[in-house]
Amino acid sequence: MLQRLQLWNALDKLDIRNVGRFMLLSCLVGMVSGIGAVAFYVVTNFSEFWILDQWAGFHPPMGEGASASEGDFINSLFVPHRWFLFLVPAVGGLFSGWLVFTFAPEAEGHGTDGALDSFHNQKGRIRARVPYVKALASIATIATGGSAGREGPIAQIGAGFGSFLADRLKLGNVDRRTLLLAGMAGGIGATFHAPLGGALFAVEVLYQDPEFEHEGLIPCIIASIVAYSFFGVITGWKPLLATPNFQFRHPSELVFYFVLAILCAVMGRLYVKTFYGVHAMFERLHFPKALKPALGGLMLGLLAMAVPQVLGSGYGWVQAALYGKMALWLMLLLALAKIVATSLTISSGGSGGVFAPSLVIGAMVGGTFGAASHALFPTMIQDPRVCVLLGMAGFFAGVANTPIATLIMVSELTGNYALLAPLMLVCVVAMVVYRRNTIYQKQVRGRVDSPAHLGDLVIDVLEGITVGELAELGREPTLIPEGMPLRAILEKMAGAAGGYYPVINDDGRLSGIFSVNDIRRILHEEIPAGLIRARDIAMSRVVTTSPSESLTGVMRKLSLRGLEEIPVVDDEDPGKVLFMLSRRVVLARYASELERQKGVFAEA
Repeated sequence: MLQRLQLWNALDKLDIRNVGRFMLLSCLVGMVSGIGAVAFYVVTNFSEFWILDQWAGFHPPMGEGASASEGDFINSLFVPHRWFLFLVPAVGGLFSGWLVFTFAPEAEGHGTDGALDSFHNQKGRIRARVPYVKALASIATIATGGSAGREGPIAQIGAGFGSFLADRLKLGNVDRRTLLLAGMAGGIGATFHAPLGGALFAVEVLYQDPEFEHEGLIPCIIASIVAYSFFGVITGWKPLLATPNFQFRHPSELVFYFVLAILCAVMGRLYVKTFYGVHAMFERLHFPKALKPALGGLMLGLLAMAVPQVLGSGYGWVQAALYGKMALWLMLLLALAKIVATSLTISSGGSGGVFAPSLVIGAMVGGTFGAASHALFPTMIQDPRVCVLLGMAGFFAGVANTPIATLIMVSELTGNYALLAPLMLVCVVAMVVYRRNTIYQKQVRGRVDSPAHLGDLVIDVLEGITVGELAELGREPTLIPEGMPLRAILEKMAGAAGGYYPVINDDGRLSGIFSVNDIRRILHEEIPAGLIRARDIAMSRVVTTSPSESLTGVMRKLSLRGLEEIPVVDDEDPGKVLFMLSRRVVLARYASELERQKGVFAEA
């Protein structure tokens, strides 16, 4: 155990703050995300085959890149299935609910929201057990016919490893959040054969406004490339969906696409209202939480007795619609039924993503619109099947507020890039019609609304004020010699204030620092206390300030690294610690300066 501690300490002392530090870490996160995506894909497909296909006798059209060009025209709700098929989703919901509410209640619902909440409100931390629980619960939900997708669980698997890696390397909050996003990007990019779309989705889905978490874009791209490459080698390189050779050669069709975008926005609003309306209904039920997904599964099964097409991912129906093999009335019915089915599956507490169901709903909305428009204006719409693809993108962009990522992802998962101009129009218009409509409750409006960027707002007010002006408000440092044993450290901490302790070498110069949290981590290790010295606990990369530095720079350091205190060292002798400056003192000065400036403006 001591060797393991020394290993992590050695890794910590590596200077990874250079150009390539996130190259290696992002590649590692991408590799694990790719492995997780492959494992999730194989287990889900295997379970779905044996439960739905072999046991329940449910045989929907094939997706996964299969061509429907030679299939029969579907003008009926009939799908061969056994009478007890309606019980299967309830069994999956029962197992999923027990697993989630017993071991990791935060894994409830669609996992992307969990990753967003971790980024904004939990400093990028995800409990180590959450990805495993989420994966198993989602497999149970999807394999038994639940109307849920794979992007939520795989996003949490990748994000969970990114958070775990950052904790093991004792990285700061900013770096942890970045690796969390890289894990999301890797999982989504691999699962949907969309490396660029996955990277853009991870940095765009955080905010309702058209903003990006630009600091994480490069690590997300690297992780997504690695994960996609690994996934492709194992599962193949075919796009998720096959499409005809669509072309955009008639600009007059943009008028119809504009109307389609508005329709997607309206249907997206209905989807979100239904989704969270069902969630509120289940919340009001005086019923054990662990059993609510089973009740939702039972209600889904009853719906499936009338409309069996709502079961499963639904990619096969999208594939059929892309080749014009579905009747107009059937597409309209499936769009409405899929909204209800997804709400019953996930809003009841079931586990799974909302990306795949949203694509199916959008495809059916687009297919219905295209077929109707072609019937009314046969000379104006050259190929109504195009609207299926545009509907997929427009609908999800409207409910997720991710227009850029969505148009790229839809192009990648269909292998069709000829419709970029119509896709751009539909995605943007669908998003702006209902500006605050979102399926992700943990999205925030913009960077200024995220606790992750709280420190970014105080920079201008603190400009021109130096650290030296706050010397009287600083705390006298509690200096810890490098060779001090753990027991003596704990005794010294007992009578000290603050949460950070500078470590000094034999010459009395600053050589490291540790926090109360570092001590707690050590206490959980099975290492004899007598073997641990201060140098084993301390981080050698110490973020410091000096009396001459402005509070602008100090606040940026505190925010970027998630620190509550920072050592102030002598300008002439950086190894000499003068005092400890806390975030609370800086924010108090910020508040007083803000009030002073308000008074100046009022007098003016």
